[in-house]
Amino acid sequence: AAGLWTVFTLGGVGSKASAQLEQCSPLASQSLLLLLVLANLTDTPDTPNPYRQAIMSFKNTQDNTAFSSSNPHAFQINFNSLYTALCDQQKSDQATLLLYMLLHQNSNVRTYVLARTDIENLV
Repeated sequence: AAGLWTVFTLGGVGSKASAQLEQCSPLASQSLLLLLVLANLTDTPDTPNPYRQAIMSFKNTQDNTAFSSSNPHAFQINFNSLYTALCDQQKSDQATLLLYMLLHQNSNVRTYVLARTDIENLV
């Protein structure tokens, strides 16, 4: 969870151009690219991709339901902060790809984004 959060907090301001973002914080840009590559490695039936499982199953820290640790790759993150960071970073192709992946693979994120009243900030 801390690594995913670092990717967004070091990402800079969304109004800057993508090349300027990479120059401002190359670590954040490279970390996000690494996360995307690791999460999109192929799964096999006998060895599922743990990065994809983590992306598919993380939950909101502000959720009232109990957090079960039955999944060894499960973690929690503040969805409000994640949503704000994604809105700020939409000029970046990497952040847009991460948003796409989260909306399609994590039902918790999809439900949260669809419940937001300020979705025009993301669009």
